[in-house]
Amino acid sequence: MTVVASTEMFEWLRANKPKVYGNFINGEWIESSSGEVISIYNAADNSQLLSSFQSSEEEDVNKAVEAAHQAFKEWSQVPGPDRGAILYRFAELLETNLEELAFMLSAEQGKPLAESKGEVMRAAKEARFCAGEAFRIEGSTLPGERANVWSSTIRKPIGVIAAIAPWNFPIVTPVRKIAPALAYGCSVVYKPASVTPWTSVRLMELFKEAGVPSGVVNLVVGSGSKVGNPLVHHPLVKGISFTGSTDLGIQINKVAAGRLAKTQLELGGKNPAVVLDYQDVKVVAKQIVSAAFACSGQRCTSISRVIVVKEKKEELTEAILQETRKIKLGPAWEQDVSTGPLVNKGHLDTVFNYIQIGLEEGARIRHGGEILKGEKYSKGAYLTPTVIDLVMPEMRIAKEEIFGPVLCIQEVKDEKEALEVANNVEYGLAASIFTNRLNDAYNLADEMEAGMLHINHGTASAAHMPFGGVKKSGSGAFSIGSSNIEFFTVLKAIYIEY
Repeated sequence: MTVVASTEMFEWLRANKPKVYGNFINGEWIESSSGEVISIYNAADNSQLLSSFQSSEEEDVNKAVEAAHQAFKEWSQVPGPDRGAILYRFAELLETNLEELAFMLSAEQGKPLAESKGEVMRAAKEARFCAGEAFRIEGSTLPGERANVWSSTIRKPIGVIAAIAPWNFPIVTPVRKIAPALAYGCSVVYKPASVTPWTSVRLMELFKEAGVPSGVVNLVVGSGSKVGNPLVHHPLVKGISFTGSTDLGIQINKVAAGRLAKTQLELGGKNPAVVLDYQDVKVVAKQIVSAAFACSGQRCTSISRVIVVKEKKEELTEAILQETRKIKLGPAWEQDVSTGPLVNKGHLDTVFNYIQIGLEEGARIRHGGEILKGEKYSKGAYLTPTVIDLVMPEMRIAKEEIFGPVLCIQEVKDEKEALEVANNVEYGLAASIFTNRLNDAYNLADEMEAGMLHINHGTASAAHMPFGGVKKSGSGAFSIGSSNIEFFTVLKAIYIEY
């Protein structure tokens, strides 16, 4: 699977010859015991077959977990700096194969090519951070209660990790789970989303090329019921890192709790941008629109609610509308495209239904809300970015995660009401606060129920900062940053008498 750096995405896809890929188990590509396959198509041209993948079942999961369990015994003994060196090499390979990975990602998921390239580069950054973490698996030495006793703590890897990723970020999310697992000495069985497994195949090839030993990272493709469930239930799986819906995350947590397996859950969001005041309304609007409509709004950290004080509402709304009108929809390979199709037409129907619910509840569309069906758009799931106002806190569109290009504007009278409205949802992932007043910024950052607060900018996270949420947005150790050590390792206390 190679590509010349100058090859354009459209021509590269035309030259692509669809294959049937196996599962990656113990360093080998093998077919599923089911004998069935899953085929995926170009998100922007659903008549174009990309490739086919295994429709796996429990027997395949068992093979992968056993391979990971056996590999863990040796991998956990590899010195941390040596594990880190492999991850540094993997990060380099991501960058070397940037164009090819971006082509594959945009084809299977639909996001514009610039976003896909940004995702690959972000994955490389996170892999490098994790490589460094392999050098920093710290314990502590404590004063003993007796003069001749040395007391200390160390960290040990927990074992086999089940990494379960969603379809919206099919490169950075698995890297976000696999790279720290490897850094801390764990092995992995990875289940990608069934609608976006293509880039996962390439990731496995790059891990192998980087020097990851056989069995340390395994890939099993299939449905949640036939792959996800047996993976979560497997007694040899000691930790489950899951990104996806809140309902499914709660189910996983119940199963894991029943056998005392650890969980790291990144779940849904209904993220607010609270706007109290500003110097330049255009700057605020640009930050909000970017955070709302990147990845066609299919991000758990997308801004989906603008909560703005009454005196700023009309001016801000108009600025948001002007910024939204600049968005160009189209397939990833077209020049200047800033938003692609939704991942598939089934998801498009779900998002569009929420828009209709909002209208029935009394909200008003200020822009968008249209399914595009012309010749250019008929083979993809295109929905124009949608801005809705007259939204009240009790409406479903104000409380439920839509996971699409829909931005709701809510008017409040003051900071106190803004805080109440912002917290009046089941989620608590990310939030933005726009104000020039330092006291208000600190107060809202302290009182807002969210795992990540962004002052005067959108909800973009950093490659070294802990990532996670509260309430129904997450559970367990935050990911990305140094907080990962709480999930992938267990503490051991050691007493030495001399």
